[in-house]
Amino acid sequence: MATVGVGVDVVDVARFALALQRHPRLAERLFTDAERADAHAQPERLAARFAAKEAVLKTLHSGMGAAPWRSIEIGREKSGEPSIRLHGAAASLARRCGVRRFHVSLSHTETTAIAFVVASSKKGASDAR
Repeated sequence: MATVGVGVDVVDVARFALALQRHPRLAERLFTDAERADAHAQPERLAARFAAKEAVLKTLHSGMGAAPWRSIEIGREKSGEPSIRLHGAAASLARRCGVRRFHVSLSHTETTAIAFVVASSKKGASDAR
C-alpha cells in the first residue's frame, strides 16, 4: 500500500454548535441519519465527524464543494473504531485518485474536535494521482 494523501482538520465545537442552532436543518444537510444517530446530538461528536469529512476531501486533493457532505459517511466498525464510507461523487473522486482504503482517527474535547485521515492505494504513490 502507498499513501495517496493525508488530511487533518480541526473544528471549534462552540462555533459548530452555534451554527447547528442557527440553522436547524444544517445537521441533515451535513450528516446521514446513521451519523446523526451515532453522535447522539452531541455537538462535539458531530464536529469530529465534520472534521473527518473535510480531512477526507484533503486526502483526495480537493476542497469543500468537491462532493456533497453526505457522500462522505463517518461510521464505526464493530470494534468501535471509526470508519469512512464514500458514496456517489466522493467515491468517484477516490477512484480517480486510486484510493483503496482510508485510515481515520477522531478526537474531541468540549471545545475542540480533530480528525486525521490517511488515504492509501495499492499502486505506487506516483501512480496514484
